[in-house]
Amino acid sequence: MSESQLGVVPATGTDLAADELAAVEKLQKAYHDLRAELGKVIVGQEQVIEELLIALFCRGHVLLMGVPGLAKTLLISTLAKTLGLGFSRIQFTPDLMPSDITGTEVIEEDKTTGSRSLRFVKGPIFANVILADEINRTPPKTQAALLEAMQEHQVTAGGKLHRLPQPFFVLATQNPIEQEGTYPLPEAQLDRFMFNIHVGYPTEDEEFQIVRQTTQNRKVELSHILSGDDVQQLQDIVRRVPVADHVIRYALQFTRLTRRGEGKVPDFVEEFVGWGAGPRASQYLIMAGKARALLKGRYHVSTEDIRQVAIPVLRHRIVTNFNAEAEGIRSDTIIKKLMDHIPRQQYDAMDAQTSKMLKDAPAA
Repeated sequence: MSESQLGVVPATGTDLAADELAAVEKLQKAYHDLRAELGKVIVGQEQVIEELLIALFCRGHVLLMGVPGLAKTLLISTLAKTLGLGFSRIQFTPDLMPSDITGTEVIEEDKTTGSRSLRFVKGPIFANVILADEINRTPPKTQAALLEAMQEHQVTAGGKLHRLPQPFFVLATQNPIEQEGTYPLPEAQLDRFMFNIHVGYPTEDEEFQIVRQTTQNRKVELSHILSGDDVQQLQDIVRRVPVADHVIRYALQFTRLTRRGEGKVPDFVEEFVGWGAGPRASQYLIMAGKARALLKGRYHVSTEDIRQVAIPVLRHRIVTNFNAEAEGIRSDTIIKKLMDHIPRQQYDAMDAQTSKMLKDAPAA
């Protein structure tokens, strides 16, 4: 592929204005302050926290996967406290109904006139941060109650549309090893989560700190780092980060090379992949790359940013087949093989050229 085909001119501009640069510095400060506040309660999990905050600044929803006892619920509730946003925890159970989440209409009688009318009573989903705890423990009928809210940020009840408060995030947890009494999430709902983050076991030193801190009297005071308006302003700044055409084409390769029957794909995709990622994956790769670039102190996206966010964006969008299951091949393995398959050298050269162009460009 030639340089003209790759494109080295940023697709969304050449630089950020002075006021935007100030907002970027505010985002970087907020990021470090949030990590410091979360660190008062959460030991370790540095990558998990980084990916969670990237999704936050991208208006994305997150699915946290991990065995019990790894502080998934604690991490989400602590994040809500540091943001000073409205928080609701919904414990998903087999008997949970859709109206238990979205709300329901009740008949209200006016005692003076005797007239009756319907009034909508809002459910727990009308908050800024929604903790969907053990989301796979409720049947698909109830899981589907989240679809409209996650995509459109609204709830329709009784033919009327009710807008959800902004900003709005669904942060769900799921236990990957327990199968009894669980209902796997449909692919359509999985696709609405920006990231699928795996929460692993702590190291020995981290577990030592966890045990020492949680087995003594210890009260932690958390500070509010950002307001709802601050979060929305920073989300807008992320969208204005310039992206070079070659970075977009690089991100597209991660998704398009997973689709069997859509052109020439690697042999390992033909052998192990049943269904590939859709266009939403490409969008999230670029958005996550933008946020990561800002958090790392850069004002443009590089192909390295795309590589770093590829696994949490793609792992739940690649459906492996029976061959992969028989050989123990997971979607993470497919993504790592794609990283090695897609040539880096030419794209890295384009990154260097784009970086130089932005550095040499006059201030707006």
